[in-house]
Amino acid sequence: MLEHNTFGLFNCEDGLPDYAYSYEEAINNKPPYLSDFEVLRVRTKFQKEGIRKNNISVEEQKKMLADGKEPEEINYEGTDLEKKVSNKGTNALIVQEFMEECIKDNNGTIPGKTIFFAMTKKHARRLEEVFNDFYPEYKGQFAKVIVSDDPRVYRKGGLLDQFVNNDMPRIAISVDMLDTGIDVREIVNLVFAKPIFSYTKFWQMIGRGTRLLDPVKKKPWCVKKDKFLIIDCWDNFEYFQMNPKGKEDKPTKAMPVRLFETRLNKLDLAEHLGEEALVVKITEQIKKDIAKLPKNNVVILDANSKLEKLNDGFWQNLKEEKKIFLRKEITPLMRTRTGEDFDSMSFEINVLNLSIAKLQVSEKQEKRIEMLSEVIIEKVSDLPLEVNTVAKEKELIDAVLNNGYVQKADEEDLDVLIEKLAPLMRFREEGIRPEQDELNLKDVTIEKGYIEFGPHNERLTIQKYKEKVEELIKKLAEENEILQRIKQGEQLDTDDVEELANTLMQYEPYPTEKNLQKAYDARQVRFVDLIKYIMGIGGLVTFSDKVSEAFAEFIATHNTLTAKQIQFLQTLQTFIIENGRLEKKDLINEPFTRIHRLGIRGLFTPNEQEEILEFTNNLLTHA
Repeated sequence: MLEHNTFGLFNCEDGLPDYAYSYEEAINNKPPYLSDFEVLRVRTKFQKEGIRKNNISVEEQKKMLADGKEPEEINYEGTDLEKKVSNKGTNALIVQEFMEECIKDNNGTIPGKTIFFAMTKKHARRLEEVFNDFYPEYKGQFAKVIVSDDPRVYRKGGLLDQFVNNDMPRIAISVDMLDTGIDVREIVNLVFAKPIFSYTKFWQMIGRGTRLLDPVKKKPWCVKKDKFLIIDCWDNFEYFQMNPKGKEDKPTKAMPVRLFETRLNKLDLAEHLGEEALVVKITEQIKKDIAKLPKNNVVILDANSKLEKLNDGFWQNLKEEKKIFLRKEITPLMRTRTGEDFDSMSFEINVLNLSIAKLQVSEKQEKRIEMLSEVIIEKVSDLPLEVNTVAKEKELIDAVLNNGYVQKADEEDLDVLIEKLAPLMRFREEGIRPEQDELNLKDVTIEKGYIEFGPHNERLTIQKYKEKVEELIKKLAEENEILQRIKQGEQLDTDDVEELANTLMQYEPYPTEKNLQKAYDARQVRFVDLIKYIMGIGGLVTFSDKVSEAFAEFIATHNTLTAKQIQFLQTLQTFIIENGRLEKKDLINEPFTRIHRLGIRGLFTPNEQEEILEFTNNLLTHA
C-alpha cells in the first residue's frame, strides 16, 4: 500500500517525536533536510502460497517432466524461495513489477538510480541475469551486482564508483554491502527483495534513499527527487509495524563477558541456597573460562598481576570480596576471548539463565522459565538434521522439541543440553541446506497497493484515489440534488442510492462501493454511508479499528499468553488488517515464521490453534 505513517512505524504518538529532531520534522522542514518515501507492497503467488503441484499449471507440469523434474516431488513453502528453491519466474516477476512501478528518469523509460537488496549472492546474480535477459540492448551495463568480495567494486573507476558517478549502471544489486554507509543522493528506488529481521538494518536500508538531491548539482541523467519509492516484496513494513524492535537482540557486552557474568550470578545463588556440589561445579567452570584467556594478548599481559592472585588458595574460600574482585577485575578481561564459538556461548547463556530461574522458585520466575524455554526450543528447532554431526543428537533434539521437556529439565538435564547441543549451534546460523532446486515457473502478482478503476482499468495509489473522490464529491455536492438531501439529513430510498451511484460513475475516478470500501478500509460499510462520511456527516469505524479492538480483547482475556504468543497475535492482527483475509496455511508462512520457524504450530497447541482460527473467521465474517 502506497501510504505510511512515520510516527506509527517508529512506535511514537502522532506529532510527538521521541527525539529532539525527528525524521518527520526533517522531511517537513522548509526546506526539508531529508527526502520522504512511499511504499508499494508487492507479493507474488508463489511467495504467498508456496510452490506445489496443485498450484502449478498443467502446461508447466509438462515442461517440468520434459526437464526431468517430477511435479509430485515439488513441495516448497513461500519462505523457501532463494533458500531451498529458486524460481526464475518469481525473480522475473519482481523485476517486471519494479520496471513498471519504479520512479523513472526524465525520459520516463528506465529507472532512476536504484538499489535492489537481495537475499544471497546467488540470488543477486540471478536478478542480474534477469535484467540482462530483459534488456540486452544495455549489454550487461544496466544492472550490476555490487558485493564486498568482488575486487572490481572498490578500485577507482570500479563498480561502486560507476554506480555513484555515471549514468550506468542504474541498478545496484546488493547483498548486505549497500545496506549501510553508502551515500548516493541520486537514489530514487529501493527494492526489498528479501525479508529483514533487524529493526536497525531495516531503517539503515531505508536511509539509503533519504538523502536530498541538490537541484543545482543534479547530473543530466538524474530525475528530480522530491520523494523516493520503496517496493517491499516481503511484507517487511507489515512485520515491523507490529514488531517495532524486530527479531534481533544484539548484546551490548561481548558474549564471553556475558557468559562469565552469568556463571558468577549462578555461583552467588548456589551459595545462598547452600548447594555445595553446585558451587564446586560452577567454580570449576569459572576457572576453565579464565584458563582460556589469550596469554599473549596485550590486555592480558597488563593484567598479569591480577591474574596471579587467582592461585589455588584464592578458590578455597570464595568470600564476598573475592567475588567482587572476579566481577570487577576479571570479568572485563573476558572480552579478549576472540575467535571462539559465540553461537555455542549464546546457547549456554540461555541454559544457565534457565537454570538460575529454576533455582529461584517464584511466580515471577515461572514466566521467565517459560520465556527461556521458548528461546531454547526455538534455537534447537533451527538445527539442520541433514548435517551428520547434528543428526547424531537427533534423539535429544526430538526430546527437546516435545512440549514440556525443557521446562521439566533438572540441573543434570540442562548440563547435557549444554554439553551435547551447544557445540551444534554453529550450524544453526548458516542453516546448511541441500543444493537449491532451480525451477522456471511462471509466477503472478496477487497483492499490490493500488485501486483500479474506470473503463480502462486506470490505477491510482489509495491516497490519491481518495483525494480524487473527495474532490469530486465536494464539487458535485453544490449541484447534485441527492447529495444536497444527504447534507440536509434526509433518508434515501433504494432508487435514490442507485441514481447517485450511476451519477458518480459518469465522473473520474468512477467511485464504486467496492473501491470506496477498499480505499476507506471499511469492508462492511454501505455505499451511501461511505458517501456521508466523505461529506463529513457521521463517523466511520474502519475495519482496522474493529480488528484492533477484537484482538485487544482476545489478548486481554487470555492472560497466560507468553511474550512470543502475544507477538504472534499482534502480527496476525496486522496480517488481517493488511490482507482482509486469512487461510490456515498462511499461519505457517511469512511473516509468522519469523516469530517461530514452525509458525503457529510452534507456539500454540492444536486446541489453541483451532480457537484462534475460529476467532479470526468470526472476525472476518462480521467486521
